[in-house]
Amino acid sequence: MTAPIAPVSPALEDPFVPPYPFRHEKMPPVWKLIGIARKNFLAIWGHADFKGRLRSQKVLAREIVVCNRPDVVREAFQVNHAALQRKSPQMRHALEPLLGDGLFISDTQTWADRRKVVAPIIHGTRVPGFAPIMVETIEEKRSEWTRKGAGAQIDALAEMAHLTAEIICRTIFGRTLGRNYAAEVVEGFSDYQRRIDQVDLMSMIGLPEWLPRYQSRAVRLSVKRIMSVMDEIIDSYAAQKAGGEASVIGGLLEARDDDGQPLSREAIRNEAAVIFMAGHETTANTLAWTWYLLSQSPGVRQKLHAEVDAVLGDRTPDFKDVAKLPYCKAIIEETLRLYPPVPILAREAMEDVQISHKPIAKGSLVMVVPWLMHRNPELWDNADAFIPERFIDPDAKKPNKYGYVPFSIGPRICAGLQFGMTEAILSLAILARHFDLALQPGTDVQPVARLTLRPGDDLPMSLHPRAA
Repeated sequence: MTAPIAPVSPALEDPFVPPYPFRHEKMPPVWKLIGIARKNFLAIWGHADFKGRLRSQKVLAREIVVCNRPDVVREAFQVNHAALQRKSPQMRHALEPLLGDGLFISDTQTWADRRKVVAPIIHGTRVPGFAPIMVETIEEKRSEWTRKGAGAQIDALAEMAHLTAEIICRTIFGRTLGRNYAAEVVEGFSDYQRRIDQVDLMSMIGLPEWLPRYQSRAVRLSVKRIMSVMDEIIDSYAAQKAGGEASVIGGLLEARDDDGQPLSREAIRNEAAVIFMAGHETTANTLAWTWYLLSQSPGVRQKLHAEVDAVLGDRTPDFKDVAKLPYCKAIIEETLRLYPPVPILAREAMEDVQISHKPIAKGSLVMVVPWLMHRNPELWDNADAFIPERFIDPDAKKPNKYGYVPFSIGPRICAGLQFGMTEAILSLAILARHFDLALQPGTDVQPVARLTLRPGDDLPMSLHPRAA
């Protein structure tokens, strides 16, 4: 049995520097970088990219511009939102089979119309009403872990994916999907990420948007698995409504646009898929990374335990407790800084534009890369180290809101930000109150970015109940 690392005083502990991909001193040729990107987007960057402010490079037929300081991020995503609101061709073509014209990848009028409908349904003001169901679901996971026994082996990534899928089912879709249905969605998303192409070479060499992109049979099967669950949720709404149960699906079905017309079934299904993807995948990855970082940081773990023991004691938390857990929140924020779930935010210029007096031609790709900016040594002290205290120490060096963008920024900021943060804080507080998680010896944890940033395909850890 693997024992968890014994707690030590934070004052005696050097901060943990978690793994990151090799950083190139001299950049390889473009053709080699494209091959690297198809495997892992995080491995294409050089040392200079982390320190830069505004960098550009021609890659095949496209100019790529990287914004890496708060002022140019604000100029790109806030000031020039109208010209830079369109997601990159790679992101659109990678997600279109799954999300259709959903909010995450749509733009212009479609995006504006859908945002009006979807944002109020998952707005932060709705989160207190969702919190009891979050807590109920997390407590079930705690009970499940207790039954496994001390030293039980788990895949923390899969455990968090199933937990967040259950939470999103119950809070957003208004019913508890059977475990098999939640598993279908989780496995469908995982398969989709593994199999979808990460580089849209057709757009990079200048071929037109209307040319169809090849999707393998495996990708189509992953989409079918997920869409079948979405269809069942929509079809079951009448029974839910009769039982007096509110849901996002209900809100989408009953919503009307400015002309009084309802959303089409396809639009409803697309938005349901967006909410499911955003509501479980990103939070699951964040929590998995959090367990890994804590397993390597006994001093941080000690402070976390002290806070949750003092605030929660032996009782079940509620929404009001979230504000009483600042260190818990800081751990999540620091995890999001080091391992932002969507590590590259790329947009396609819809017209000629300027950023910091630099002309950007229509069709160029403008990127805000949280992976780079969150580790920019000009913005953060000890930028690669895991130091949650930086988010609660008023004297700690940190940039303004345009320098910390795990949920994007500007008009396209994630509408479910408050939902995701509350879910993550409650999950960490409840489970850390009762368990330590220890990394399996010999496990090599490396960040891999495909559609989202994961600690590989799995995260083998062991469960160790804490003393009452």
